[in-house]
Amino acid sequence: MVSTLRQERKSYRAETAVPHGEGLLIASYNVHKCVGTDGRFDPGRILSVIREINADVIALQEADERFGERAALLDLESLKRQSGLAAVRLPVPRKGHGWHGNVVLARDAEVTATHQIALPGVEPRGALMVDLTLPAGPLRVIAAHLGLLRRSRAQQVEALLSAAQAKDTRPTLLMGDLNEWRLGRRSSLLGLHPVFGPLHASVPSFPSRFPVWALDRVLANPHHLVSSVEIHDTPLARVASDHLPIKARINLNAMQEQTQAA
Repeated sequence: MVSTLRQERKSYRAETAVPHGEGLLIASYNVHKCVGTDGRFDPGRILSVIREINADVIALQEADERFGERAALLDLESLKRQSGLAAVRLPVPRKGHGWHGNVVLARDAEVTATHQIALPGVEPRGALMVDLTLPAGPLRVIAAHLGLLRRSRAQQVEALLSAAQAKDTRPTLLMGDLNEWRLGRRSSLLGLHPVFGPLHASVPSFPSRFPVWALDRVLANPHHLVSSVEIHDTPLARVASDHLPIKARINLNAMQEQTQAA
């Protein structure tokens, strides 16, 4: 059964992909509240994996405690000193890092807007929308963690599409643990098409020791912004969380050239 369900592709590469190593490196990582596959709570391992990835922008899920005061679990000040990745600050001070466990980290970025999105459904879920100005150009990031129930995910997709409507043409990424491995008509993510894609750019990221399901995604508007997607599969990543991080290359320079030509 596992061999039937397993999505074998380890990477996705668009026909118009940028050369290897070029473009911005984007990542998404469900850190599982810093509890590894060995049952140990170890925030230091998570920070080490984030440094391994060395992304320009990374969205984290489950970076806060789930209940109570939702306290922060990571030493993001230490991460900033060591890697240059800074957490996007929210306008309302909280004991946690982010919003419903969602955190956006970025390097050399000016944050021009933030918006917290409460998602409908049985479980408390949310998304964080951030406008960044990076050296390569402007970028909107929607970092989300969708629910376990298919019906809830469909409602949450509608809420994200409503929140993503904007008057400007800023390129936008929708990324995070979307909790959906299905492709095609049965997928609860189908409602994202044609705004976000490519929906088939999926790689298995869960469970981390033997990745079978593509629960974590990086999608874009416009679709061709995503040049490639792959998992970050290292010995440390396989034990630090129950999800493997996923990485994507995007080409903002190409977007700017197309805008100028138009």
